[in-house]
Amino acid sequence: MREITAGTNEAGMRLDHFAGKYLNQAPSGFIYKMLRKKNITLNEHKASGSEKLVPGDRVRFWLSEETIEKFRKEPEFSTAAKKVREPEIVYEDEDILVMNKPAGVLSQKARPEDISINEMMIAWLLDSGRLTKEQLEIFRPSVCNRLDRNTSGLITAGCSIDGLRYLTGAFRGRTIHKYYYCLVRGTIDSPETIRGYLVRDRAANKVTVTKTAPHNSAYIETAYTPLGSGKGYTFLQVLLVTGRTHQIRAHLAGIGHPIVGDIKYGDGNVNDLFRQRCHVRRQLLHAGLLCMPEEAEGSRFAHLSGRHFTAPLPRDMERALGFCGIAWDPKTVYNNQVGDR
Repeated sequence: MREITAGTNEAGMRLDHFAGKYLNQAPSGFIYKMLRKKNITLNEHKASGSEKLVPGDRVRFWLSEETIEKFRKEPEFSTAAKKVREPEIVYEDEDILVMNKPAGVLSQKARPEDISINEMMIAWLLDSGRLTKEQLEIFRPSVCNRLDRNTSGLITAGCSIDGLRYLTGAFRGRTIHKYYYCLVRGTIDSPETIRGYLVRDRAANKVTVTKTAPHNSAYIETAYTPLGSGKGYTFLQVLLVTGRTHQIRAHLAGIGHPIVGDIKYGDGNVNDLFRQRCHVRRQLLHAGLLCMPEEAEGSRFAHLSGRHFTAPLPRDMERALGFCGIAWDPKTVYNNQVGDR
């Protein structure tokens, strides 16, 4: 027999779904059969499976160890993530994490052997004692916004079910505002909001932007303001109004201002120049500012209401700005927000 006590991450979960997550190799018919035979009980009583769990509920599996092992697969997790690099934590509480992702690191793994910031984050939670392997079997913390591998900056994660729901809802509802910083070819003198339609080529992992709405396109909106210019290049702050794959990179390239270092959408000659002079080997795009939504007083996430989180510019971007003779002040950069909040 095994007994599992429900915690806050299981609150509101149906008993049959909980049992299915624990016996993750068992068919649903087996779960319901065990419920009918009282081999799976809730607080020592027979249950139908439709009951909603509350913290402190005791779920017992009156099964042999051989049966449990047959129908359970331990969650896959590589401790190599911990050995590679610890995530840089910008903010943490019991529900959410805000991290500064370096360029070159995936947000989430694409292949089983990949190590992403998601795995690094889970390894950190396990190592710090905030998460146990048993809890990981039922609930898996996850990043809630993604950055391209070679884009640096702020990325969030829900480390509780409530935190995950909060962040997911805020990003979906566009109440969290994400500001990016980039160096682009050309001189831009005034702020502007640009709009268009994005078409994705999944096979090539590339997108195109058009002014009209072709079939299978998605509407996009990008706002930007110049923060300084020099030698024919401009340092921009960009507000991602809509969040689509490669939106900033493709949208800026589409209006003739590709991001320096961008191999996929950029200018090859420009990229070669900055590679030689500033050791730039990726697109100079950085998610530097995250503005949280306003929350009602007394709500669970009221402590996050209106808070701003920042990540300093990476060194390759600093070198490139210096090469262009563009002076910048972090206080000015992160307090000069474009768009309406």
